[in-house]
Amino acid sequence: MGTLAIDTECVDSDIYRALGFKELGKGVVGTPRILSLLSSLLEESVQRNEMESETVNFKDNVAMFHGLRAPTISIQHYIDRIFKYAGCSPSCFLVAYIYVDRFVQQTDVHLTSLNVHRLLITSVLVAAKFIDDAFFNNAYYARVGGVSTAELNRLEMSFLFGLDFRLQVTVNTFQRYCCQLEKECWEGNQIERPIRACGIKDSWPSKSDTQCAPTISR
Repeated sequence: MGTLAIDTECVDSDIYRALGFKELGKGVVGTPRILSLLSSLLEESVQRNEMESETVNFKDNVAMFHGLRAPTISIQHYIDRIFKYAGCSPSCFLVAYIYVDRFVQQTDVHLTSLNVHRLLITSVLVAAKFIDDAFFNNAYYARVGGVSTAELNRLEMSFLFGLDFRLQVTVNTFQRYCCQLEKECWEGNQIERPIRACGIKDSWPSKSDTQCAPTISR
């Protein structure tokens, strides 16, 4: 795929730094703030949707992302695992979030504990291919995410068609999401229009699973 030309200088430097997009310096190790904010927003959306589902019967329009049971690994640990092993840039995770937002609007899917993990690994995979200069193949992402390569391939195609292949993210859109997340960071506010939902597989990495297989060729 192509490369997303987002000029980060157009984004407020203070906001960009607060979200963890700018490195603090060589040798500094840490988790970008953006990851914990995204996990919190996703957790809130999942909890809200599952509470509403007790009184409203949601119809899952994209059954491929729906799993039989929720994985034991939390959204926060799952995102941290992807960041640790997939080597994606922090910006990649925000773009992935934007893709998920678009996907749930296009498909009218609701985020739940049964689909959010599959949506995460798929959206990060697609975002990495589109905006990062270097990325691993699908087999590697499948191992990181706890799904088979064949399944991730199918999820990727379903996700792309659900987005109608609308992968371009403008600087204005990127900056708007940054500003919304900055408000979440400093004021504890939620994004004005919370995203809703998507599925999962039987075998997912556990919270203590820190091992990842080397890259496997397609």
